[in-house]
Amino acid sequence: MDPASAMAVASAAFSTIKKGFAVGRDIESMVGDLSRWMGALSDIEQAEKEAKNPPIFKKLFSGKSVEQEALEAYAAKKKAESQRAELKQWMGFTMGSKAWDELIRMEGQIRKQRQDTLYRQRERRQKFMEYVIIGGAIIIAVIIIFGAYKVIRGGS
Repeated sequence: MDPASAMAVASAAFSTIKKGFAVGRDIESMVGDLSRWMGALSDIEQAEKEAKNPPIFKKLFSGKSVEQEALEAYAAKKKAESQRAELKQWMGFTMGSKAWDELIRMEGQIRKQRQDTLYRQRERRQKFMEYVIIGGAIIIAVIIIFGAYKVIRGGS
């Protein structure tokens, strides 16, 4: 997921969480929103990692420049940090610091789970596509060289 889309998801979930705190909802009733927010933050973090070290074909065929993607990831990361600080403050006022510590543990579990499944799968798919494209290019090059050899040899 690109940083802008992940930030849109994070902002929508964060807005819902803030409203929930404002009307006095307990954390248990906001688990879905918190999970969505944390997942989006994880996507933002992953986008930042990918912007620092993009796959080979993304560099070549992406509509955006590497610099633009890095700036978007950076801006999303800073906004996410701001949301995190605000959420920590809300939770501290309403439930105490122990609730924040529990939330951080839960976020770590979600992030690890996403890395183990989503990001690893996407990375494997990207590598597979790179190998297919490179293999196809090699096959085409061999065919062209073989064809040129046949033309040259047949022409003499």
